[in-house]
Amino acid sequence: MTIDKISGPSQITDLQSMKGNSASQRVSSFADVISVSDEAKEMADAYYLNKVSEETPDVRAELVEQVKLKIKDPNYLSEATIAATADQILSAYGL
Repeated sequence: MTIDKISGPSQITDLQSMKGNSASQRVSSFADVISVSDEAKEMADAYYLNKVSEETPDVRAELVEQVKLKIKDPNYLSEATIAATADQILSAYGL
């Protein structure tokens, strides 16, 4: 007895490809949507600012050294310098 032709695998492949197409069409028709609340956005901003503040040094040593050198100079502390500094402080506070 001889069997000349077996056509089973191609029929199974055809059936699987038909199933796969209909499933992929159903999945692709839906779109993912993410909604982020304003509160979550504010919390993310606060987290970022906190992270930046932790990484930034509290004292900038190079500026402190510059100020120390200026204060030691007897010509630096004049009425004009003191008035300009006072004006900058007042303007920083909006006065």
